[in-house]
Amino acid sequence: AEPPDGGWGWVVMLAAMWCNGSVFGIQNSCGVLFVSMLQLFGGANDTQLAFKTAWVSSLSMGMIFFCSPIVSVFTDLFGCRKVAVIGAAVGFVGLLSSSFVSTIEPLYFTYGVLFACGCSFAYQPSLVVLGYYFKKRLGLVNGIVTAGSSLFTVSLPFLLRVLIDSVGLYNTLRVLCVLMLVLFLAGFTYKPLAPNAKDKDDGKKGKFRFPPGKKIFNFSVFKVTSYRIWAFGIPAALFGYFVPYVHLMKHVKDRFGDSVPEEVLLLCLGITSGIGRLVFGRVADYIPGAKKVYLQVASFFFIGLMSMMIPLCHVFGALIAVCLFMGLFDGCFICIMAPIAFELVGAQDVSQAIGFLLGLMSVPMTVGPPIAGLLRDHLGTYDVAFYLAGVPPLIGGAILCFIPWVHERQKLKERPKTVDGETTEKMLESESTFVSDTAEKPVK
Repeated sequence: AEPPDGGWGWVVMLAAMWCNGSVFGIQNSCGVLFVSMLQLFGGANDTQLAFKTAWVSSLSMGMIFFCSPIVSVFTDLFGCRKVAVIGAAVGFVGLLSSSFVSTIEPLYFTYGVLFACGCSFAYQPSLVVLGYYFKKRLGLVNGIVTAGSSLFTVSLPFLLRVLIDSVGLYNTLRVLCVLMLVLFLAGFTYKPLAPNAKDKDDGKKGKFRFPPGKKIFNFSVFKVTSYRIWAFGIPAALFGYFVPYVHLMKHVKDRFGDSVPEEVLLLCLGITSGIGRLVFGRVADYIPGAKKVYLQVASFFFIGLMSMMIPLCHVFGALIAVCLFMGLFDGCFICIMAPIAFELVGAQDVSQAIGFLLGLMSVPMTVGPPIAGLLRDHLGTYDVAFYLAGVPPLIGGAILCFIPWVHERQKLKERPKTVDGETTEKMLESESTFVSDTAEKPVK
C-alpha cells in the first residue's frame, strides 16, 4: 500500500523524535555525568580514575552501535513495535539499576551494556517505521526526527547540572528514567500499515519460523568494493570522534575552574549539529552519486582540525567557536550516511549495509575515550589526548577520498556485462521464436 504521508504518521514521527532525542540526548550529555562520577567515585590514591570512568560512557555509546546489525535482524523478524517497546523497557531497567550502585565497576554493566542495549533496540525501529507512513515527505520527516537529538543535546546538559547540584547523581539517573518510560509508551504507536505476506502466513500457521541464514545476514554488501572502503574508512576516522563529548567538560574544569559555564559548549554543539543536518542534508540532494562522500571527507577534516585546536584555546570564547564548527560538521557527517549507503549498495541492501557500518563504528567509539582518559591520568592534562584525537579523522577522510573513483570504475565494469547479458537474451529470444515457428509449420 502507498504510504499516506500524514495522518497517524505525524504521531509516529513525534514518537520517533522523542526516541532519537532521549537516546542521544543522554549519550551526548555524558560529559556532565562524567564529571559527577569522578567526584562521587574518585579516591585520593586512584591514579587511573579518568580511564576507569570513561569506560562507562564509551561502553554505552559503543554498545548502541555494536547492537545495530542484530537489531536490524530482530526488526525484520518481529516488527518495529515489539522490538522498540522491549528495548525501552530494558533501557529503563538498566538506567534505574545504575542509580543503586556504590562503585564504578557495576556501571559498566548497568549503564554501559544494559541501558545501551535497550537504547539500541528502541532507536533503530524508530527510523525504520517512518517508511510505512511517509514517502514524499520522508526526507523532511527524517530531518525533523534526527533533529530531536540536537534539541535534547541543547537542553539536557543544563537540566542535568541543576539536578545533580540539587538532588545528586543517583536521583538524577532516576529522573532520567522518566524519559525511558515515555519512550516505552511511544513504542506502542509504531504500527505498520501494511503487514507483509510472511506475517499473515505465520499468523495462520500459529507458529514462528526463522528464514534462511542468508536472508538474515546479508554479507553480500561487502562484495561491493566502494562499500568495503566506506565501511572500514569511517571506523578508522572515529577513534577520536567521541573524545570531546566525554572529556571536554573535565578539560574545561581543569583549565578554567568553576568560573565558566561549561555546559554552554554542549549547547553550541547541539545547536549547530541540528543546523548542519538540515543544511547539508539539502546540499547532498544536489551532489550526484557517490560524490556525496566528499561532504563526509570535509566533515572529518574539520572535526579533526577542531579537536586539535581545543588545547590551543586559552580563552573560553575560542572554545565556543571551536564547538560551533565541530557541531556543524558533526551534523553533516550524520545526515548523509543513509544517502551515501543508497548510492553504494542500492535500496534493496541499504538496511543491512547501515547496520553493519554502525556495528563496525562501535569499536573505535568505545576505545577512543578510555585511551584519552589514560593519557590524562599519566600526563595530568588532556592536551596530548585532544591532539591525538584529531589524527584519525584526517586519516579516515583521506581513505574516503578514493570511494567516488572506485565506485565509477565499478559501474564502468558492470556496464559491459549488462550489455552482453541483454544481447544474449535477445539472441536466445529470437532463436526460440525461430524454433517455435518451424515447429508450427508442419501442424498447419
